[in-house]
Amino acid sequence: MTQTRSGMVRFYGHGEKWSRKKDAAIVALVTEPTIADAAKKAGISHATLHKWLKVKEFKDAYMQARREAVSAAISRLQQTATEAVDALRDVMNDTESPASARVSAARSILEIAIKAVELEDLEARIEELERLLQKEGGMRW
Repeated sequence: MTQTRSGMVRFYGHGEKWSRKKDAAIVALVTEPTIADAAKKAGISHATLHKWLKVKEFKDAYMQARREAVSAAISRLQQTATEAVDALRDVMNDTESPASARVSAARSILEIAIKAVELEDLEARIEELERLLQKEGGMRW
């Protein structure tokens, strides 16, 4: 395994050097809406891409690339969450905004806050249950 210039991880398998076409196909699979579009972008046939998707090493590399893409998207969402809260708060506090917009922003803030508290409570309950199970001799699943 090695890293390419684009930052993608290049894998080697079956004693055959991993080709640039396979790297391009993985990038295309992550960025294009269909397998046909990905094959076209990578400069390979649709059939070849389907064949590669049946090869464990290729499929594993593709799944890893998908996980990395989703992780990057989640990070970007988390970075903008503060801005979203600020925007809701600004609308809620803007006396020039229509009452319906202010109420909608306030409702969104309350709903999100309640969900966050519920998730924290569930996390604490799960941690306590796991602690009790470990104390009683380990988890059984």
